[in-house]
Amino acid sequence: MIENNNLQLAVNKQGYVSHIYQKNDPYKMNWVIEDSYLDIAEYHQKDKLFGHFDITINGKKYSSTEVIPEIVETSEEITVIFSLSNVTVDMAYSVDNLGEGLCWKIRLSNQSSEQVNITDFGVWASLAYVMFRDKDVLRNIHNSAAIFSSISTNYTKVNAVRRDNTGGNLGLYQVRGKTLSIGTYCDYENLFFENVSPSLDGLIFHKLILAGGYPEAFENRDWIYSKETLTLEQNETREWIYVFKSNSDQKDFDQQGLTLGHPKIEYTPLNILGETARLTIELPENQTIAAIKIWYKKDEKLQYLDLSEKITVEDETTVVTFKPICLGEHKAVVTLADGTEDFVVFNVMDALEKVIEERAAYICDSLYNGKSGNVPYAFEPVSNQGESLGKLNLVLKKNLLGQLDIEQVRKVEESAVRYVRPKWFINGDFTKPRKLYGEFYRCMDFEYIGHLFYLLSEFDDEVLLLNDSKTYLNWAADVFNLRVNPDLHEDERGKEEAQMLGVYFLYIQELLKKLKENNMLDTYQAINSLWQKVTERVANETSSYKAAITEHYYDNAGFGPTAGALSESGYYESAEKYGQLLLANIGYSNDFRGQNPDRWWEALSYMIHSLWGGVTAAATFKVFDALKDTDYLEASYRATAGILYCYDTHSTTTLELEKGMAASTYAVAGPHLNRPDLSRERFGQATFFRDGGIFARLFENDSQTPDWDMGEELVAYLESFGQKTFIIKENGSYKVINGSFEEKDDEFIFTSFAPYANQFYLIEEGKIHLLNEPIVNKRVTMKKEEPVTA
Repeated sequence: MIENNNLQLAVNKQGYVSHIYQKNDPYKMNWVIEDSYLDIAEYHQKDKLFGHFDITINGKKYSSTEVIPEIVETSEEITVIFSLSNVTVDMAYSVDNLGEGLCWKIRLSNQSSEQVNITDFGVWASLAYVMFRDKDVLRNIHNSAAIFSSISTNYTKVNAVRRDNTGGNLGLYQVRGKTLSIGTYCDYENLFFENVSPSLDGLIFHKLILAGGYPEAFENRDWIYSKETLTLEQNETREWIYVFKSNSDQKDFDQQGLTLGHPKIEYTPLNILGETARLTIELPENQTIAAIKIWYKKDEKLQYLDLSEKITVEDETTVVTFKPICLGEHKAVVTLADGTEDFVVFNVMDALEKVIEERAAYICDSLYNGKSGNVPYAFEPVSNQGESLGKLNLVLKKNLLGQLDIEQVRKVEESAVRYVRPKWFINGDFTKPRKLYGEFYRCMDFEYIGHLFYLLSEFDDEVLLLNDSKTYLNWAADVFNLRVNPDLHEDERGKEEAQMLGVYFLYIQELLKKLKENNMLDTYQAINSLWQKVTERVANETSSYKAAITEHYYDNAGFGPTAGALSESGYYESAEKYGQLLLANIGYSNDFRGQNPDRWWEALSYMIHSLWGGVTAAATFKVFDALKDTDYLEASYRATAGILYCYDTHSTTTLELEKGMAASTYAVAGPHLNRPDLSRERFGQATFFRDGGIFARLFENDSQTPDWDMGEELVAYLESFGQKTFIIKENGSYKVINGSFEEKDDEFIFTSFAPYANQFYLIEEGKIHLLNEPIVNKRVTMKKEEPVTA
């Protein structure tokens, strides 16, 4: 064992790291996955514990678990030596008493007199990404971490963020060598069909990829991350060095990186074609920039824009701006004077109103069955789950905010009346839900249906064809009452689910307001009373974080809606406590796709999931709106950029999608070690059908559409960043959330990326003001010398 004032590390006799503790941690969290937990939970992946590795030497595969290592230990260093054929792999762990960190050196040595080829070399860095199989949710909050990685040529860093967000995080920083990527492997148990709740737990093992990483002859469209192999000449040694350091939050994590020689690059995760994109770069001491190039792919060819001559320096921070001319992912590579490289990855999309319009058109033109379809009046894919109705809600919301297409509205209306109502309710009776899941029905389905009817009630009667708007408002009220009123259910499951929070927090205030305006006071009072009752109960139970458990042991589908609902109902102290779970759940990374809300189930890997990522982003925005804390605003927007990537039909690194198509899932990791073909790829869950198990029971085949549960999250987006842009002014400088800006002589021009931009807000010294300046072509202009009016 080695230790300093802050950290303690021990190595098992088999050569893996058995524990890393922060010595002042009141929860005594082990920051690496424990072999003892694997035994208890009956997971069988001990070959993936921290410090184990796999390597392919001259075509022959080796694993550290096949070798008995030699371990040399002193009070300040533990060295683990693995001898494999003519190659040795050394792992050396040492203390840094001055910086109170720990140093981890990996040395790969060719002991022979001949050249050796290393086509694969990956070292497990299995930090404690665990969803414990434990109803004591506090264990999942205090003793588990979300793992956020920034993979860079020479400056890779990883932050293991404790899920309670109380400040005891552990960062891992590369200070020597080259890291190609970070792969993941997932092990899990799902008892969904056993009707057990909670039913899902699991863990993810992370692997540093130092060479190769993929099966032989593997190819995908990812051009951003290297898959290169390495060659060792006779008696040559390669060395990689990483440093562990504690940090309190994202800013501290970045500052620790600067201290260790990492540049700090800030970028806009989502940019719009032709609008100003901006990079700001803070350099460590004694470093200068040699070049900056923006790489992108056009017509299947890699191209770059050299911005090395367009650098400006403002208050010791390097600023680079340009207007992208091509759609898709962009890689901004910063080369330093010493030859090392860092980079960030951002996206460039079409104007977002065009993306939304194309999506709505695709849903109505390609997915609608109509009267003579296989399932009349349904939108494909047909599903028993209410989430599948989100695309209908998106079509309606787009038609309320954007260009009205009466035919689109009437197709959705026809589906709502002739397909949705009789399918989910016996004889269309809203008091008699149909048991679509064999012996039970899901109350959660009703919140999507209630939203569908509510949105129909927002249209003028002359747009509607089958009923008037007041009828749909009545239907929305009836269905919503069934969703939240336990007395309307006969079995215990229905009574319990009716009292759970869900995505209805997104629209309940609007529904209540409309019921009141239409003098439907009895219904208003009944629903409002139930809403007040459930939020009061959840607020009173905040200390237990009970609402963080759903059918999963720990789930942002639980604490996301909870934080949003508590914000909406005025329980600000409780909202802030659940809000901390959201801040720990939303990533930060040098790749915009790694900034999504932390979720793994649908991909068996760290992932973007459009629906629950979008709902989590929306909940985070609700917390910002209540608490006025810009950490929530920025986190919500980081997440939103990834969600919109699921709708991007111009991606150059993933599965190609037709205009208007979408894919619900993006696996961030590469390689995805459960399914290498899904590495950094977009897909739907049905792709796991061929893997058997639970997936073979959930899906009919592996070719089903990848977007069945998408739409509701874009409705939520259209209520926030779909219309609003925020200008943050700090110390005389500006940052724009959901937009960009440029300077012109005596003025600033701020541009909104919102598809239906109608509000700009200025945030200064903790105060938020709605700007009065006129919005012209999504832009507002402010004079430099004049104070901003609000």
